[in-house]
Amino acid sequence: MKPLVLALAAAALPVSALPVAAHAGETACWFEQGVIVAPASIDGLAGDYILDTGSAVTQLHETKAQGAGLVEPDQRGPVRIAGLTLPDRPFVIADLDARTYAFPTPIAGVIGADLLSAYVVEVSFAPCKVAIYPRAQAPRVRAAVRDLPLRLAGGVATTRAAVADGPRARAGDFVISTGSDTAVRVSESLASVPGAAKPQDLLPYGETRAQLRAASFAGTLFENLPSGLADTEADGIIGAPLLARWRLRFDFPGGKLLLAPAG
Repeated sequence: MKPLVLALAAAALPVSALPVAAHAGETACWFEQGVIVAPASIDGLAGDYILDTGSAVTQLHETKAQGAGLVEPDQRGPVRIAGLTLPDRPFVIADLDARTYAFPTPIAGVIGADLLSAYVVEVSFAPCKVAIYPRAQAPRVRAAVRDLPLRLAGGVATTRAAVADGPRARAGDFVISTGSDTAVRVSESLASVPGAAKPQDLLPYGETRAQLRAASFAGTLFENLPSGLADTEADGIIGAPLLARWRLRFDFPGGKLLLAPAG
């Protein structure tokens, strides 16, 4: 596995924080192929959907759409997930084959941050559960928690993290993605993988991984991580395989990501 090398240097990032609780409005989910998958429906089309806080738009797989006679790329319809019904919401029809080919059962689409950003969203990895609340109805957070500032940038959830290749380091805004199957990805504008035969295969849904010397997130240092490149305006992406060590609470209206120990 070839090392991922940063193109720029920067300062270290600040330490931060942790979440808790989830009851009404829950649905069971599963952590599969490195991402969170939950039952949902778009425009009445029920199935297994990737829950992705790092996706700016909600998507319906074109094979699912074609079966229902939907052909225009831009659509509107009701969305249901975790007991929440959202009427007349926009979604797009997209070819998700490259993203979903490895799943043993069909993936119907992606529930993105465009639908989630008005709510408090809680994700537990083991056992896998998703809960979605209007902020006024979200359970109270218990005492000993840490929190990270969370903001929407380019329509996706971001917070601070840092990466290093050894001699160089970079701190910045990273997309927090429950639908990314790689621990950490770094923007291709900031990093490269010398000697990679096909650099495009290091992008999301490609066949190749690199190795990142270190990453710092929520006050925790991770070393020798599976990594890759990303075509993103942020500095990179923190994916579900790294996030799985915590329970997550995305308080989108409050601008906070809370993290609690898993289990």
